[in-house]
Amino acid sequence: MKEISAGGVVFRNTENGIDLLLIEDRYGKWTLPKGKREAGETCEENALREIAEETGIQGEIVSFIQKVHYQYKHDILETINKEVTYYLVEAKVGIERPQLEEISDVTWFSPKQAWLKQIESGYSNNQVVFEKAYHLLGLR
Repeated sequence: MKEISAGGVVFRNTENGIDLLLIEDRYGKWTLPKGKREAGETCEENALREIAEETGIQGEIVSFIQKVHYQYKHDILETINKEVTYYLVEAKVGIERPQLEEISDVTWFSPKQAWLKQIESGYSNNQVVFEKAYHLLGLR
């Protein structure tokens, strides 16, 4: 079975530079907001909807980042082949609030803090997404 999702690396400009928005999922991992595509949605619409639902933040797509492919085991459906399209998304409006049915926390981090969260308690398949997003944002 194949599952299609989209999400993004959400950023905002502040007086101190750039902040990045991460979510803490139900497994205690710090990750990027994403979710399954609904019928009739484009990847872009999917990404923006999921970001708003999971975080309370509405944004605008700045750039495509990457598609990530991986597999996971589902209790009933067995192995799922997952494809996630990630975008760089600039936060426009909203106040961060977690969608408690799916995630535990939503927090803005400095680029350094976000990088450390990814290294320490993120998913390895997101590493290349972080690297490409940092490059697009001019971050080191």
